[in-house]
Amino acid sequence: MQGGIRFNSISNELIRQFGRKTVKLSIEAGFTCPNRDGTCGYGGCAFCSGEGSGELASDIEQGISASITEQIARLSEKWPDAAYIAYFQSHTNTYAPVDVLRSRFYQALDDPRISGIAIATRPDCLGDDVLDLLSEINRDHYMWVELGFQSMHAVTTRAMGIGYEPEVYDQAVDALLSRRIRVVSHLILGLPGETEEMMLESVRHVCEKPVFGIKLHLMNIVRTSRLSEMMPDYVPFESIEEYVDLVIRCLEIIPPEITIHRLTGDVPRKLLIAPEWSYKKRTILNMINSELKRRDTFQGAKLQ
Repeated sequence: MQGGIRFNSISNELIRQFGRKTVKLSIEAGFTCPNRDGTCGYGGCAFCSGEGSGELASDIEQGISASITEQIARLSEKWPDAAYIAYFQSHTNTYAPVDVLRSRFYQALDDPRISGIAIATRPDCLGDDVLDLLSEINRDHYMWVELGFQSMHAVTTRAMGIGYEPEVYDQAVDALLSRRIRVVSHLILGLPGETEEMMLESVRHVCEKPVFGIKLHLMNIVRTSRLSEMMPDYVPFESIEEYVDLVIRCLEIIPPEITIHRLTGDVPRKLLIAPEWSYKKRTILNMINSELKRRDTFQGAKLQ
């Protein structure tokens, strides 16, 4: 691990790839989701915000090129010499006719300021034509595809109204890996009804396949989610310390070659209900790093 960091951060991986700090630009491409338009449900997954996790993304009305320009202008003061990845984040970014996908992805990729692309989607939205397009992009561009898995436990995913069975994720990972496409898997820590051992089982399940990366999300209850109405008093973790302990135990069972893309969550404070300390992202990350050092442990430690 680099710079005293005890896990394989995506930040360091991208520096190795591009030779400099690399920043993701969250692009709003105007897509929706089969769990919102009635194909498999309405209102999104119970934990999703009204914006489909796109609160930090650009405005689709200004167009993709203008969105890139606006975000680079905003971020360049902090990172004046960064490389940039176009991150199609909010809603389901392979849920559209393939010609629409092609047009919007290449609008970003054809911009000389963009070094790569990250595409977030659902595992049930990867038809053969979409996989062919992703394979084409992957041949000529740096790319990864993010899949919302969240939990391996069907009792949880059904309660959250996700709209697909956990085995659909496994099939999607196999399809992407067979095409040599990098996969980043999302897991949520603190879903209602899950014990810590259930969460660790989901981490182990993801690590059974050679995925490129993992995102560990802190379960946030937000004001625009259905979950805030279903379980208004639910608190996923009582303290930062409890959450930090679980994240460290997750890291210890993740193979060291897997890149870590997230260890907590980003939610605008005005939307956050619980945990009330979740907005303290820098504090949480500092505590994770400090506790890893104090315990003298690291990513993959329990696999040795």
